[in-house]
Formats: sequence, structure tokens, C-alpha cells
Amino acid sequence: MNSIINLSAQQLRRAADIKDKIQFLQNELSQILVLQLNLLPLRLRRKGAKMSASGRAKIAAAQELGGES
Repeated sequence: MNSIINLSAQQLRRAADIKDKIQFLQNELSQILVLQLNLLPLRLRRKGAKMSASGRAKIAAAQELGGES
């Protein structure tokens, strides 16, 4: 790999263009991900959301029924 010192002006311009394109795409991806996060229901975004006791009981009952073959 060439050292940056050994690159021609044309190569440096191309590298700068590629870097700009990468930055643009990273920004675009970030915007898409933020938009998707904002579309998630609030209950899925809450940190440390807890399941209710009745919800846990229903899951446990379903697992017990599923285990009886």
C-alpha cells in the first residue's frame, strides 16, 4: 500500500471523493436507522421494560403444554 506521501494529486482527490461518499452514505444510513427506531412502538423502546406476572404465567403454561408429547 502506498504511503500518503507517495500519492499523486489525482489519487489524493480520488481518495477524498471516496471519503466524502462514505461519509454521505454513513449519514444516510444513520437517518434511516433513527427513523426506524422512531417508528418502533414505545413499549419496545422502553429501557428495562418488564413483563407482567400474568404474561410470565401464560408463557410458562404454554411451555408446559408444549412439553407434553
